[in-house]
Amino acid sequence: QVQLVESGGGLVQAGGSLRLSCAASGRTFSRYAMGWFRQSPGKERDLVAAINWSGGRTYYTDSMKGRFTISRDNAKNTVYLQMNSLKPEDTAVYYCAAQSTWYSDNLDSGKYDVWGQGTQVTVSS
Repeated sequence: QVQLVESGGGLVQAGGSLRLSCAASGRTFSRYAMGWFRQSPGKERDLVAAINWSGGRTYYTDSMKGRFTISRDNAKNTVYLQMNSLKPEDTAVYYCAAQSTWYSDNLDSGKYDVWGQGTQVTVSS
């Protein structure tokens, strides 16, 4: 079973940037679709962006398009989320997740069943 560890969160001013990383254990990372989710207090956990196993397809929630970029490096077993032009409403715990179904291209409605512990992102106004 793959294990996921996020890093890169922190405190940033509005308009600033952060890059989140998610490092995966194991030798099957390159077969998994990966997603970044976020959850604010009192709200549901929502999908932010996702990428298929090869990196050839990506998905973004409409409000993230143009500001966030998801990418992956299968040689390093790592997926990234570059976040630019951050807003206070982007404040949340960000989670990395994997679809354990191999070679999935179902990025927005597929089952993400392996989760990291989350990393806090706080954007000050």
